[in-house]
Amino acid sequence: MTTANKGFLGEYDHALDDKGRLTMPSRFRPGIGDPFILTRGLEGCLFAYPTSVWQEIVSQLDSLPFTAAAPRNFSRFFFSGAAEVTLDRQGRFLIPPSLRRHAALVKDAVVIGVSTRLEIWSKQRWSEFCAAAEPEYQSLAESLFRS
Repeated sequence: MTTANKGFLGEYDHALDDKGRLTMPSRFRPGIGDPFILTRGLEGCLFAYPTSVWQEIVSQLDSLPFTAAAPRNFSRFFFSGAAEVTLDRQGRFLIPPSLRRHAALVKDAVVIGVSTRLEIWSKQRWSEFCAAAEPEYQSLAESLFRS
């Protein structure tokens, strides 16, 4: 499983079909596994996790105090949007309608590798995110990686 050793890397453009299915980039298939977990992400995208990584996240969230509002509210939103999905023989997976709405996915999508997870963005949102984030890229790097 080369992808798992290196982490998920890269950016791939794909299109949803009329049924709301998206083709998983072939480079990501060995690492994401089958089935995998798809849920609401941040900044209006979707997160996709291999089941092993998902279990680590579940453990982390389960260790937070349920009496505190922030972890309780995050868990509600995060878990209620989650779905276990599988790949068909062509490497496609169905994105549930509620998740398509969350990510504004209609036709054009971008699947990006982000270390231990994949993110699925509408092409328009990804372009907008990149345009907004690119000017801050250098200052973020300087603040995160001080030598």
